[in-house]
Amino acid sequence: MVYASLSLPLSPPFTPNNTNWLSPSHFSEFPDRFNFKPLPTILSYCFQERSIALPECRQNENIGMASTSSIINNPNECSNSSELPQRGLPPLVSALKASAEKNAASFHFPGHNRGHAAPASLTQIIGIRPFAYDIPSIPELDNLSYPQGPILEAQKEAAKLFGASQTWFLVGGTTCGIQAAVMATCSPGEFLILPRNCHLSATSAMVLSGAVPKYIVPDYKNDWDIAGGVTPLQVLNAIQELELEGKKAAAVFITSPTYHGICSNLSDISDLCHSRKIPLIVDEAHGAHLGFHSELPRSALQQGADLIVQSTHKVLCSLTQSSMLHVSGDIVDKETISMCLQTLQSTSPSYLLLASLDAARAQLSESPDVIFNESIELANEAKSLLKRIPGISVLEHSHFPNFPAKDPLWLTVGFWELGLSGYEADEILYRDFGIVCELIGNKSITYALNLGTCRDHVQRLLSGIKHLAGTCSSIQQPKDRELTDHAPFDDIIRKMIPRDAFFARKRKVMVKESIDKVSGELICPYPPGIPVLIPGEVITQRAVDYLLNVKSKGGYISGASDPLLSSIVVCDVQ
Repeated sequence: MVYASLSLPLSPPFTPNNTNWLSPSHFSEFPDRFNFKPLPTILSYCFQERSIALPECRQNENIGMASTSSIINNPNECSNSSELPQRGLPPLVSALKASAEKNAASFHFPGHNRGHAAPASLTQIIGIRPFAYDIPSIPELDNLSYPQGPILEAQKEAAKLFGASQTWFLVGGTTCGIQAAVMATCSPGEFLILPRNCHLSATSAMVLSGAVPKYIVPDYKNDWDIAGGVTPLQVLNAIQELELEGKKAAAVFITSPTYHGICSNLSDISDLCHSRKIPLIVDEAHGAHLGFHSELPRSALQQGADLIVQSTHKVLCSLTQSSMLHVSGDIVDKETISMCLQTLQSTSPSYLLLASLDAARAQLSESPDVIFNESIELANEAKSLLKRIPGISVLEHSHFPNFPAKDPLWLTVGFWELGLSGYEADEILYRDFGIVCELIGNKSITYALNLGTCRDHVQRLLSGIKHLAGTCSSIQQPKDRELTDHAPFDDIIRKMIPRDAFFARKRKVMVKESIDKVSGELICPYPPGIPVLIPGEVITQRAVDYLLNVKSKGGYISGASDPLLSSIVVCDVQ
């Protein structure tokens, strides 16, 4: 393995006021295999702009802190990567390697010319080698739009591994795949059944396709401020409501798993859709790994979905922005999917991204039954230990009993009994322990474990949360915590379809004047990219209050033309 060494700017180390808690006796409740080695200081990787107002904390003696020495000095100990056996490279990786190693006189783009003119500021960080493999669509590397060589072979190998009838590689992320899936199934004016908490890419897909949304409000866990999945009964009700109006759904779109790992019953939803010849699209962005271990939920392909889009770069190990689109069965025309992807994807795809998809597939195929053993073991141990920490809540499958499974690799931790929002807790853990999470919520933080997660980092996470729980003084009883009565989007009134609202004339008004007007922009707390306002919907007081509350607690609001939310763009309609 090759490790890049980066020099990170460090803020002053966190130094506790009282170091009595550093005694080894305070680590007795953690298993020996976590091997805690307390240090008097913790490196702080803090960006100053993250600072927000925090409640005062007191020092508690019964706290443990993990050592970072083994992480800094022995990076190899923090690697779970498996080496590929010496029996040949994956097809697209092999083709890229052969092309890059040719003694070629290059008169083609990109301008760095296989690294000869690579910017020095970037080569100081990543070296020259990545540029040598940044090659355009030359004949021996195949063509993503019309694959006939190594790309086609790599996609066939992926389809075989995941159980699809055909697979397409994506360089525009899962967003591109979702847009293509909706465009391939929904023509202008046709209805798309989907959950209201879908990713913003589903909204952009409706703008592109002209589809009319038929929303389902998902199950909502108000004490966590988290939306769950969609039930088969909700899908059936939506289908029947359209049928009573003499209409039919062109497709059903489900997000499973959700950003918190909640999985819907796709088997029953699939059967329901197929009984009416309706294609089922699944946004499985966070579930490319599902179905490859006995403790993991079944994948969407295993449950009969027709179009499945996966972010291979999330839990699996391809490069960021690379994803896959799978199709199963014959309800959706494959040539139409290809045509939609040709419309949406770049004609100059990155072969580094494409080759990383092939490599990630090969990595998984070498040991699909055991590759997640260590990651799942770490996740289960971490969950068990987190539940022992006073004032800390852990999201479990039992919190969403209407759904068949929850991904064990997602750890969602609640801090409300400590008097902290997720944003406040994350600020402390990031600043004082260098812990970087996947998702920050109003009441919780979600940590994603994957193939690269190591024991030292899980140790640091447990230590940081234990320290946080012991130092924050404003501990509240569960009855005192704030409850959210409803999802912030369960009272929507749609006046225009997303496509019409997107192209409508607009104007900007002060936020107080926007109530009851039609939203002209898509606004959502990000991550996870779930819109609270969608173009074409009536702006409600509750939606505005929710957005302002999130912003006041340190959340980032995406999509708003005014980042301060003092004004909102509305459609200029009567």
